[in-house]
Amino acid sequence: MESFSLYIKKLLEICVAVMLAVMSCLVFWNVVLRYGFNTSFTMTEELSRFLFVWVIFLGAILAFMEDSHVNVAILSEKLSAKGRSLLSLSTDVIMLACCYLIFVGSYQQMIINWHNLSPISSIPTGISFLASVLMSVCVGLLLLSRLLINTVIFFKGEKV
Repeated sequence: MESFSLYIKKLLEICVAVMLAVMSCLVFWNVVLRYGFNTSFTMTEELSRFLFVWVIFLGAILAFMEDSHVNVAILSEKLSAKGRSLLSLSTDVIMLACCYLIFVGSYQQMIINWHNLSPISSIPTGISFLASVLMSVCVGLLLLSRLLINTVIFFKGEKV
């Protein structure tokens, strides 16, 4: 299971790195064309926008996997070990509910916008919402596994 998680993490890192590289090249190429040759490749703006959305949502999955997201510890530092465990479990439940809401809303928008094509590249605009659907599913699964493990640990009386 650990090797599968490491494989998925490396795959996501490679995808994000490739998307960032492609996005940077597209934007650089368009800048050179605009200022050097007084023309532009119009598809680069749409492609870079789609790639930017995907980089953000895939990066959110990576940040959650590495537990490197923003964490405000003012309240949790003042609680006892049991209070911290309860707070951790409750915030995980709230985040899981948020993942559900993001999934439902993004899925609906993806379905609605799947047949709307972007004006230049003819890519379905629903592809942007697919990124948030994927993010909510992945983070939701990670949250469910973390909740299950932390609940078992909490009821055993150990520190979460």
